Amino acid sequence: MNGSDTTEITIIRHAPTRSPGRLCGRTDVRANTDGDMRIARMARDLPVPARLIASPARRCIETAAALWPGRRPDALENSLWEQDFGEWEGLAYADLPDLGPQSLDYLASHRPPKGESFADMAHRVAPVLQTLARQGDTTVVAHAGTVRAAIALANGSLASALSYEIAHLSMTRLRAAPDGRWSIVFVNRTADIG
Repeated sequence: MNGSDTTEITIIRHAPTRSPGRLCGRTDVRANTDGDMRIARMARDLPVPARLIASPARRCIETAAALWPGRRPDALENSLWEQDFGEWEGLAYADLPDLGPQSLDYLASHRPPKGESFADMAHRVAPVLQTLARQGDTTVVAHAGTVRAAIALANGSLASALSYEIAHLSMTRLRAAPDGRWSIVFVNRTADIG
């Protein structure tokens, strides 16, 4: 799948947050872009996107602004928000409940109290990505969960998408064919700052 009639969706995970070590899905925390050499490297190497969409989370908007000063997102898409972790929002990682050894299938469907499961989030994200693909090549600034949801859309497996690590300021690119098939071009590519 590499024809001229395909479209590419490039998803960049936001910069680290100013609340490190805490679970921040729907918690609207700021990005920490101060002095991050990866931002400078990415900004130098990435062209200004013709079409830029972002999650409405501050950390995503601030990351986009740091990468492309003066280039505002064409749209903020609510469905690209990170997974809602409900009562786990804002907890330190060390304070999260230990679910014990569980299968990836179980984890994909597990819903934190008053939150949503990864499967719920992936079903929310997929239609947006399909719409964006019909509209042409797009760069998206969003979250690790959004990237994993995109991987699940491409490979057809919610569970296997959870096995991918998605670094802050990494890029993942997917290609969509007109017939609705998706392929993964690359996952979790980061700037080499040597």
